[in-house]
Amino acid sequence: MSADAAREGARRIHPDPPSDDPRDAEHFDVWGFADSGFSLDGEGQLGFSGARYPISGQVLPDFLPWAREIIDAELEPGDVNASRYPTPLPERRVDPVFEQALRERLGDEGVSDEPAQRMRHGHGHTQEEMWAVKYGRLARVPDLVARPASEEEVRALVELAAAHGVCLIPFGGGTNVSLALACPPDETRPIVSVDTRRMRRVQWIDPDNRTACIEAGANGREIGEVLARHGFTLGHEPDSYEFSTLGGWIATEASGMKKNRYGNIEDLVLSVTAVTPTGTLHREGAPARESVGGDPARWLLGSEGRLGIVTRAVVKLFPLPEVQRHGSVLFKRFEDGFEFLRAVQASGAAPASIRLMDNLQFQFGQALKPRKQGLAALKSRLEKFLVLRVLGFEADQMVACTLLFEGSAGEVEAQRKRVHALAKRHGGMQGGSENGQRGYALTFAIAYIRDFMMRHWVLGESFETAVPWSRCLELVANVKQRLWQEHAKRGLPGKPFVSARVTQLYETGVCVYFYFAVYHKGVDDPSEVYAEMERAAREEILRAGGSLSHHHGVGKLRRHFLPQVLSETALEWRAALERAVDPQNLFGSANGRSDSTKGIPS
Repeated sequence: MSADAAREGARRIHPDPPSDDPRDAEHFDVWGFADSGFSLDGEGQLGFSGARYPISGQVLPDFLPWAREIIDAELEPGDVNASRYPTPLPERRVDPVFEQALRERLGDEGVSDEPAQRMRHGHGHTQEEMWAVKYGRLARVPDLVARPASEEEVRALVELAAAHGVCLIPFGGGTNVSLALACPPDETRPIVSVDTRRMRRVQWIDPDNRTACIEAGANGREIGEVLARHGFTLGHEPDSYEFSTLGGWIATEASGMKKNRYGNIEDLVLSVTAVTPTGTLHREGAPARESVGGDPARWLLGSEGRLGIVTRAVVKLFPLPEVQRHGSVLFKRFEDGFEFLRAVQASGAAPASIRLMDNLQFQFGQALKPRKQGLAALKSRLEKFLVLRVLGFEADQMVACTLLFEGSAGEVEAQRKRVHALAKRHGGMQGGSENGQRGYALTFAIAYIRDFMMRHWVLGESFETAVPWSRCLELVANVKQRLWQEHAKRGLPGKPFVSARVTQLYETGVCVYFYFAVYHKGVDDPSEVYAEMERAAREEILRAGGSLSHHHGVGKLRRHFLPQVLSETALEWRAALERAVDPQNLFGSANGRSDSTKGIPS
């Protein structure tokens, strides 16, 4: 080791591991923490359990009446599509010699063939997969779950798998919505899910250079906790932040809610270490930038487990912000809010997070508010009167924009003044910091609603795209119209829920999230019917100039669209890279392979 390297290493902090709270146990059959979720009380009113989120412990009496009206369905509390979880598993494929060798290397704690573990490691959180584990069946699941605790154990696992002809599929937090974890049903080899969650330490922090080396299995809340102890943040906060992992962020080329300030994952990662079938990909040092071309570590961004297992990465750090301020703005129309976003981006004063909800999204958030009493109720009525009667906002047209400012006190104040001036210029009305904070926090709790609604005959999902500024409004309108048409064409009951939200800004365009739900009682094979409509929406997105994905990845869900967005030569380059790195197809997930059409849960 050089003298410079020795001095650099001496300055590094080697932090304690993240805390391990048994209350952080997760559900296996629905989203999220085991102590949290939506449920109905004895009077048929919606509530949210636990104590993690602002709506926890609250009764939300307005949601079901609002939902009944929006989707034109009864949604009676007692009318439940009871879950049949756990649904049947396919027979396990066993290679006893391999399994014995693996147990000797990883120990009993590092290997599991328990049915519940195998099922959980065989799916992500698409509606198809969540339907399958409750009402259908997964066509194929891992035959074994391996939990290596170190990079050395990962190398041993890969070597054993290669020697015994075993297929490996990496697993982080299990949050993906692209069918990336769905096992190819025609795979004849034993499949091992490689769970990286035992590798979750921040190995070191370099406070001078503001970098850190973090193991791939660490999830967002663990990374945030450890870095905050030493005054730093990574700043990467996707909606799945509580559960998704650094390795998963790299593998899917993820984006976060605060990307305006901190960047997307490709902006934050300086170097990647991964175990591949042809050896360990690693380099010493992580310069701020390097002009060498063809950096193999960059091939892992968005690789979705096709090339190897990410074990750790060196990332940029930022000081914890001195000030964090929330805000919100109301606009009379979605178009007004959109022009405001464009002006904010052009001004160079975009806050850490800025998100525009359409009217239906705004109504959704309002319906999830607890009913106010006393003076709070009076204040709410007066505010509503001011907005609707005095200022001329219309309840079925108005939209909301949530804001989050982070940085020094001076920086935040300057941004707030600039943003609020632009909002006023575009007809916006300040909605207050409390509503902004509530809207931001609701992002995490709202993820639980899909599984609750599934019990009441409603299937729902979110999907995203990136689109140029000039085509965004057209794309949003076209996708909404297409989904209404697809719903009518099939004669489905009720009305579809179709809403949109602009979530991230760029110089050349924006990220748009769509939320789509349908009532399906009495419909044959509703999961496949829903999937057909979602594919139709993606066709419309591509037709209107949107991207195949902004940050969810391709997986198996969108791979048949790849020939529409990549040339034949580009597809062959991808395939040739995989053959060179993994000649045995050891990592046989089939994610992002345009020539493969199987793998969807039955």
